[in-house]
Amino acid sequence: MQYRDLTTGSLREHIRFIAVPASVGFFFNTMFNVIDTYFAGEIGTAALAGLAISFPVYILLIALSSGIGNAVSALSSISLGKKDNQAYHTLILNSLFLSVIIGIILVLFSSGIVDGLFQLTGATGDAFELGTAYTRTIFFGSVFFTLNYAINGMLSAQGDTKSYRNFLIIGFFMNIILDPLFIFGWFGLPQLGTIGIALATVVVQAIGTLYLGYRLLRSNGFVRELFLSAKIAGASILEILRQAIPSALSTATVAIGVFVINYFVVQYGGEATIAAYGVSLRIEQIVLLPTIGLNTAALTIIGQNYGAKDFNRMQNALKLTLRYGLIIVAIGALIVFTFAPTLIGLFDNSQDVIQAGTNYLRIATLVLPAYIFLYLYLSALQAIKKPNFGFYIGLFRQLFPIVLFQFLASTLNLGIFGVWWGIVIKNWVAVIITIWYTRRQFKAIEDQDQTPTSG
Repeated sequence: MQYRDLTTGSLREHIRFIAVPASVGFFFNTMFNVIDTYFAGEIGTAALAGLAISFPVYILLIALSSGIGNAVSALSSISLGKKDNQAYHTLILNSLFLSVIIGIILVLFSSGIVDGLFQLTGATGDAFELGTAYTRTIFFGSVFFTLNYAINGMLSAQGDTKSYRNFLIIGFFMNIILDPLFIFGWFGLPQLGTIGIALATVVVQAIGTLYLGYRLLRSNGFVRELFLSAKIAGASILEILRQAIPSALSTATVAIGVFVINYFVVQYGGEATIAAYGVSLRIEQIVLLPTIGLNTAALTIIGQNYGAKDFNRMQNALKLTLRYGLIIVAIGALIVFTFAPTLIGLFDNSQDVIQAGTNYLRIATLVLPAYIFLYLYLSALQAIKKPNFGFYIGLFRQLFPIVLFQFLASTLNLGIFGVWWGIVIKNWVAVIITIWYTRRQFKAIEDQDQTPTSG
């Protein structure tokens, strides 16, 4: 794989080169989870409920793994931007070491973690048994999850998002075969039920580790002699953790937000409305899928140019990714607003669900651009080694609605529409705060670069 120097050349070309494969990969990752959900439904309602209950627990593993991946991508991009190959290879060694250690710790403590978190949800009976069996098995593959995100971070820093895309596409098709093979016990294998769904995921992740590791070794950015001369260093591990922990906590706050919104939707809307909201979220995710690769592009391009101290190029990269993202969501929002009843009807033909979903989606079109601003500005902050803000703004977005929803829905007597408009308001307030903070950080970098040095 040709190492891509993102500090020179056309920014538009770099963005397309990185963003398109990443977005395609995330699409197949989403479809991977859809396949798991489908086969859980084939097992039975209890299995489907067990997987649904496992979602916040599963988020914790993904949050930790993606936190490491984001940290490695940012720090690797900065090292490559500085043309400091030794620092890059030291980072490779230490991030691999850290990923393995964290993965092993999760395996050792998974049983207690999973059972305790499931008990907090109040799950009982078959849903509890099937859900914990699935989640424990997933956690046994923790090492592969953490390694894959870390290796992808190293490759993304070189401009290679195609390798991870290839893994996600191959993994999707493998999952279609492995899920029924393990679940129903084809070809004489034991019938594993929900454990089979999890085992299929772990096998795919393990194969992904081998493939991504091979792609890293074959990349032009990897130099075997520099890697062998690198040392395990506490300072390097701490630097990764300083970047990874805030990013992981920011992702973990999503679980809090899901709980808060679901609580208020149930209070003011009822069963049809919560079903409509769940369907609407899937539609929103599909609309946003083409923009996800832009976050990777912003993180790696800004990171390399931060390392190269090219402030103008950093700014231009952020502006371009914002422009592309806003164009995409504008088209998506127009389609969603126009065809909202039809889109909801694809998932559920109940008139109550269609009406509730249409009401939400048409209001939600106003918040889609806010997600673009948030994700891209937070990627930019990660790229300049300012990850803590992502956690703070994440907490704000998930906890502020507790007061806001109550005020709009109850005090102003807007009911469920108060919740819908509250989602719009809380995200745009977060955007304003995030833009203000990011511009301050960029201004500080610009001022620092322009400060004359003595001597």
